[in-house]
Amino acid sequence: DTCRNFHCKRGKVCHADKQGKPHCICQDPAACPPTKDYEHVCGTDNKTYDGTCQLFGTKCQLEGTKIGRQLHLDYMGSCKYIPPCTDYEVDQFPLRMRDWLKNILIQFYERDLNTSGILTEKQRNKVKKIYQNDKRLVAGDHPVELLLHDFEKNYHMYVYPVHWQFHQLDQHPVDRLLTHSELAPLRASLVPMEHCITRFFQECDGDQDKLIALKEWCHCFGIKE
Repeated sequence: DTCRNFHCKRGKVCHADKQGKPHCICQDPAACPPTKDYEHVCGTDNKTYDGTCQLFGTKCQLEGTKIGRQLHLDYMGSCKYIPPCTDYEVDQFPLRMRDWLKNILIQFYERDLNTSGILTEKQRNKVKKIYQNDKRLVAGDHPVELLLHDFEKNYHMYVYPVHWQFHQLDQHPVDRLLTHSELAPLRASLVPMEHCITRFFQECDGDQDKLIALKEWCHCFGIKE
């Protein structure tokens, strides 16, 4: 099978021609495997797709058109009304996001105490200092005033989680710049719960070049240069 180790980008599948040579062709959206309701996704065209296979197969078939260029994964789940983000909410967003990132790392560290593998040894050593800090907040919903106070008092605990998330997203290529597609996995999973994340990322891009540099990312989260 010449297609066995032949890789195609999302929205395309491998097809062998008459000579047995592999090629990438657009995935037929109608041929995508059936999905559960929780696997539905919302496209930037505000249309619900059965899954990412159907969405990216549709995008591939529209390749070269304006509609195709503009079609992306918006968020996980069926399309629904997303309320606009107010100025006040976007100002408070970094407080919740920083706390969330810190707690994710703490949860990973706690899991690694029993079974290693999520964090590298270097990452565990970094998170250990956060984990052992007696002043750290217990995971959960906290008033804005408490998050702000904790950030000011324990600033050093929030620096690494912000850097860690950037480098987790900066994958293809690793160039200290986040593209739309690199941001998509984080953004798509959070939009239904955090409706300010789209505006937050847009405003993070200070020079409006459609790329978020490490310096811009840190500035958005209130991390000093």
